[in-house]
Amino acid sequence: MLSQNIKIEKDALEKQVNKLVKRFKLKTFSQYTLALLFVLSSLFAQSQELSFENSEKYVIAEIKVVGNTSFSEQTIITFSKLKKGDEILIPGEEISTAIKKLWKTNLFSDIEVYLSKVEGNAAYLEIRLADLPALNELKITGVKKSKKEALIKENKLQEGVKVTENLITTTKNYIQSKNRKAGFLNTKVNINTITVKDSLQNARVNMVLSVDRGEKVKIDKINFEGNSILSDKKLKKAMKNTKQKKAFRILKRSKYIAAEFKEDLNSVIDKYKENGYRDARIISDTLIINNAKTVTLNIKIEEGEKYTFGDITFIGNTVYTDDYLKRKLRIEKGETYNGILLEERIADNSRPDGDDITNLYQDNGYLFSKINPVEVNADGNVIDMEIRIIEGKPTYFNKITVVGNEKTNDHVIYREIRTRPGELYSKANVVRTVRELSQLGFFDAEQIDPRFKNASPEDGTIDIEYGVVEAGASQIELQGGYGGGGFIGTLGLSFNNFSLKDIFKKEAYKPIPSGDGQKLALRLQASQFFRTYSFQFSEPWMGGKKPVQFSTSLSQTQQFLFDQQTRRADKNRRFNITGITFGLAKRLSIPDDYFTLSQGLSFQHYDLKNYNTGLFTFGDGYSNNLSYTLGLSRNNTFNDPIFPTGGSSFSATAKLSIPYSLFNDTDYEALREEREANQVIIGDPTNDIEQRTAASNRISQIDQERFNWLEFYKIKFKAEWYTKLIGKFVFKSNIEFGFLGAYNQDRGIVPFERFFLGGDGLGAFALDGREVIALRGYPNQSLSDNDGAPVYNKFSLELRYPITLKQSAKIYALGFLDAGGSYDSFKDYNPFNVKRSAGLGVRIFMPAFGLLGIDFGYGFDPLPGNTVKHGWETHFIIGQQF
Repeated sequence: MLSQNIKIEKDALEKQVNKLVKRFKLKTFSQYTLALLFVLSSLFAQSQELSFENSEKYVIAEIKVVGNTSFSEQTIITFSKLKKGDEILIPGEEISTAIKKLWKTNLFSDIEVYLSKVEGNAAYLEIRLADLPALNELKITGVKKSKKEALIKENKLQEGVKVTENLITTTKNYIQSKNRKAGFLNTKVNINTITVKDSLQNARVNMVLSVDRGEKVKIDKINFEGNSILSDKKLKKAMKNTKQKKAFRILKRSKYIAAEFKEDLNSVIDKYKENGYRDARIISDTLIINNAKTVTLNIKIEEGEKYTFGDITFIGNTVYTDDYLKRKLRIEKGETYNGILLEERIADNSRPDGDDITNLYQDNGYLFSKINPVEVNADGNVIDMEIRIIEGKPTYFNKITVVGNEKTNDHVIYREIRTRPGELYSKANVVRTVRELSQLGFFDAEQIDPRFKNASPEDGTIDIEYGVVEAGASQIELQGGYGGGGFIGTLGLSFNNFSLKDIFKKEAYKPIPSGDGQKLALRLQASQFFRTYSFQFSEPWMGGKKPVQFSTSLSQTQQFLFDQQTRRADKNRRFNITGITFGLAKRLSIPDDYFTLSQGLSFQHYDLKNYNTGLFTFGDGYSNNLSYTLGLSRNNTFNDPIFPTGGSSFSATAKLSIPYSLFNDTDYEALREEREANQVIIGDPTNDIEQRTAASNRISQIDQERFNWLEFYKIKFKAEWYTKLIGKFVFKSNIEFGFLGAYNQDRGIVPFERFFLGGDGLGAFALDGREVIALRGYPNQSLSDNDGAPVYNKFSLELRYPITLKQSAKIYALGFLDAGGSYDSFKDYNPFNVKRSAGLGVRIFMPAFGLLGIDFGYGFDPLPGNTVKHGWETHFIIGQQF
């Protein structure tokens, strides 16, 4: 028997050649002749490619698998798609395809197919292969311990993974790219593999991954050449990400990142376009490596000539007139040519709700409209423009669907959706829907995704699918902080997507009945000075058909008086507060549907026991508070309620009691005069103790009469604005004001419902209507009298920067300026007489822990009664959510 190997060459892109072995059994009648011919043909075959044109058909009689592999023979044959009994061409595409399929499994390092024997038209095949080595152990050097786990996960370097050249190459590229983005331009990565030899006979390797980041490369200088119109300073300012090294630079480091540098070169050209130089271009940009730590960037510019706008005409518009579109464009003939501004007025891609022509059409149904500005003439550096418009057919919504809501019921989502089947398409309504779903707080605001499907310009219809990702809506609140003279602890259960109708269904407890968008909260707050228990429930769509929110709350508070001698709470001197509230809030349609009108009716009963203070002279008495609250608010912030990036919110409320003094036949003027006379008796040291005691007792009786039913009005206003600045920075401004007044000045301002200014707001414990107003940089409630103030105002500015807004953790840093003051009466009110502070802080929101925040504030002014500025104060809150 003679044996001959015939190698079939594919093309240059093949990873592995296909080797065929032909073993022919010679016939006896012409053995020598055939042998000679066979030797000659074999020599020819070794030097020439075997052409597929000379293929012959064979039937696979047998397939054997040999080599160093842990896979079964049947598994490998299945992977190859070759089967016993198949008729194939040898050589032919079937063998090549089988090899490709085996390569695609990424399981083998060497693959060969041989024709081991032929009997008539029966072919016996042999697949020879070897497994790719699996990763046994991984050793990483040059990487911090805290970063190793992420590196392994991101590059899929877990034990058992197949070690391929592609894996090694992509791992190197990933690590180098990541470090270069961090400014380590000279990062070097070396990966070595060591074969493991043991008794298992499986292909395994140990890997050693070494990372040398080198020194961080900074930009020493940025040099411009050829610029005379715009200064170096202006061009460097236009480069948002690429900055020259300076000692005081904090927010934007001067590291060199190639991709960001290319973007900034475009920004330089955009700066010229904004100033009329539409032909400006970068002739060359050169990176010069000074040393291992610094580089220099040389940028050569050709500025060109300045242009102005000429005639601007509209073509193809039938829905809107030329005059109307010109008013929307807001560009006049003779103005400096600004290509960037023109693009924004046509289609502002940075703002989904921008005031541009594209949105004008899309907000009114013309989804498939196209607006294309074309320069038609540029004689004398005056550019005439044609705004060519293809309006298309009006588009209507067809199917509206929601996916991803695993917990929240469909009707809760659909009632917030502003796009309805059969309605005219409106981009504004799509954007508004995303906002409304974000404001629910049930979904990750960053992952709400409106997806258009089945768009049909011919039929004028489109489907839209809103993709949502459920976020933790129920919350366990665990808070701790210092306020009101001691440590305050809070334990609360807040179910923000509750379902009352499923409360008796055992299978609905996962861990609580949820999905109907209702809110249920149970809360316990306590310190050595008070204990508060409260229950709250709200239904945002009472009756299920209109956005009318019903809410109710019950509360019980027990507050203790501070003992000046022991510096502790005196449990024998207390007052109990029991309250109940009912509220209705209705979303309005005018002036627009961001407005909400709210109404509330509340009742509190105050029961005092030996609780004598400057306000509560009737230490063993009671008070009742029946009041009506009317509020008007507007909120169009978007999109993420944790980190709004735009919009504003304001609220104005009036809390009113019944004016009892108008009809209860009590002479409050006489009571006031009598009280003042008794105060004179108490203040006169010549009077004996009995006289002063009698006067004090009479004052208590008078005050009990004055405050048995509280009579007051309380006005509050608060407004916030969010503005997105350069990059990811968001600017928040805030103003608020509160005033507590009396209908009858003889009756006086009530001892409840007062404002307490200063600190972090954790002291908002007593449900007697008091309000703690946070003002960072000062201790809690330190900027008001011990009994609170009837008037306050506050101003605040914050600059926020998001570190990450992922669902797993939303983190942002902030810098703030606060100013505020409290006043004993409106006569003393001076909005400029305020306490000022500034500082830095950070907020972290995680589904597992809720909101965590810390602020470091510096008070520039002294506390009341002091003469030295207060200095640094730390504020923090802790929450937990599941």
